[in-house]
Amino acid sequence: MAQYVDGYVLPVPKKNIETYRRIARKAGKIWREYGALDYKECVGDDLAIKGMVPFPRGVKAKPDETVVFAWIMFKSRAHRDRVNAKVMKDPRLCNMDQKTMPFDCRRMVYGGFRILVDA
Repeated sequence: MAQYVDGYVLPVPKKNIETYRRIARKAGKIWREYGALDYKECVGDDLAIKGMVPFPRGVKAKPDETVVFAWIMFKSRAHRDRVNAKVMKDPRLCNMDQKTMPFDCRRMVYGGFRILVDA
């Protein structure tokens, strides 16, 4: 079965990483509850690779920010659409105020991906 992935990258102020982690844990449980196969959130560690465009530059991170790279795995795009529709209606996430989030939602880079190689 061809799986599908939602992926995103976003800058997060370093001082907000623990707050972000709490929100991400909660979100991960909710996505899994509605059927996501996997949910991962990773914080930048080795981001200055010589000869490459670093993630911080790609998302215009400020000096006091780091980068979170994340993905959610689904059975298919249709499965993703069904799961995400349920998640977006869940009051545990709907009630979050964008103004109090520990990052700027407008700077998140997001997209859905078909798997090209699964080695």
